[in-house]
Amino acid sequence: MNDLIEMFSYSFMSRAAIVGAMLVICMALIGVPLVFRRNSMIGDGLSHVGFGAFAIASVLGLAPLQFAIPVVVLTSFFILRLTENSKIHGDAAIALLSVSALAIGVLVVSLTGTNTDINNYLFGSILSIGDTDIIMAVILSAMVFLLYLFSYHQIFSITFDETFTKSIGVNTKLYHFVFAMLCSIAVVLGMRLMGALLVSGLIVFPVLSARQITKTYQTTIIVSILVSIMAFFIGLVASYSLNTPTGATIIIVNMVFCLILKTISLF
Repeated sequence: MNDLIEMFSYSFMSRAAIVGAMLVICMALIGVPLVFRRNSMIGDGLSHVGFGAFAIASVLGLAPLQFAIPVVVLTSFFILRLTENSKIHGDAAIALLSVSALAIGVLVVSLTGTNTDINNYLFGSILSIGDTDIIMAVILSAMVFLLYLFSYHQIFSITFDETFTKSIGVNTKLYHFVFAMLCSIAVVLGMRLMGALLVSGLIVFPVLSARQITKTYQTTIIVSILVSIMAFFIGLVASYSLNTPTGATIIIVNMVFCLILKTISLF
């Protein structure tokens, strides 16, 4: 107990705990419809775009967070427009943009010879989380909660039968754009803690874990949130105690949860 008190007495740990808790809840809520619709890889694609934006911002001397969020949001909208073209499927569009952005980011950093620590962008660093991240996480959480509060039935309907949802007059494109925007913001904020290569795990793992033991959409949401919170705090404490990378530790805890719940589902 004393170790926990000491751990959270550090300002960088308390900021990481606050931002991380809000982010994992948001990502679980965003991840449920994405996983059910088999669009979960959009998080991975956007994180690579975020890495490229962070790298360019650092080279140009701009604020990374303020530069990366609009870039990633616009990219998510562009991905949606690309997928409307029958010649370019969703997974191809994501792969095209994510790999290109990752390559641009690495190339820019290497050619300019800046002191940017690529490892912090790729694997995350709790030391990079500041007060701005807390404000952005609060705003994101409010937006996600309000979306679910007032549009739960529309989200459910779009997730399982988009054609029917369109037929009853729901603007499905608007909901896709809103989800893309929220996912973009969550990914950019999550990159500060988890890194570009690991942040998409916060979208996928909790939902997959929940699906092992749940049978309804609503219970999947609830269990996803619980799993994501538990895995985050266990991973955060473990990384502090064992002096291991925070992002990787949190993902490994998520993986263990998924394996345990999968084992339970077999009996």
